[in-house]
Amino acid sequence: MSDVAVRTCERRGEWSARESARDPLASVDLYWLPLGAGGHSVRLNGRIFESVAARLARRERCDLYHSALEVRVPEGRFVIEQAPMRPGDTARRGVVAQGAVGTRAAGLFRLFRYEVRRWGNGVIPDVAEAVESPERLSTDPAFARRLLGLAPQVPTPVWGRDELHAGEMWNSNSVISWLLTRSGLDVDCVHPPAHGRAPGWGAGVAIARRQQAQLANSAPLEASGLWRGSS
Repeated sequence: MSDVAVRTCERRGEWSARESARDPLASVDLYWLPLGAGGHSVRLNGRIFESVAARLARRERCDLYHSALEVRVPEGRFVIEQAPMRPGDTARRGVVAQGAVGTRAAGLFRLFRYEVRRWGNGVIPDVAEAVESPERLSTDPAFARRLLGLAPQVPTPVWGRDELHAGEMWNSNSVISWLLTRSGLDVDCVHPPAHGRAPGWGAGVAIARRQQAQLANSAPLEASGLWRGSS
């Protein structure tokens, strides 16, 4: 994969500014939205959560962010985001996966479910409040298509829990970081805006890298005929 098409850490600022000014056939743009943008209760709960987390970690409180992607390919434009499940036609919103919020049992009710969208010509709610966005990550059509193709495979553990033992709860940021990592991006150079934090981001990276290692380890066994496809 060319370093001209996919941003590298060393060239982050220069590359992103230059590529964002272009109108390529394909692009992957990352948006950082303040947690609770457009919703006072979510924003208040987020501040309480971060105040407690900062005190326990003995650090300063940070601004919390939720992430989303806008992916363009010659075939069209797509928004990828995890959000609360909404009533109505899921196909119209490009819903490719669903999961429970809080507990598995609570997920029996729509109010406690989330959806992962790969929404053709979709919108990112409250995108006007995004900070230091969009951040262009790639202009490689193959990378963009690979990311879109992986969306239905995203893990769907319980939101707000660490069911996959990643060391951090799973949430909307986990979905985005998992997709970027599995697609081949060097996510070590992707960070929230200054003085910000994206809870759950590390969980997506950890699970994606764990899966990549498992795939790499199984490849020699499969080639030798010893692998039986169990995981």
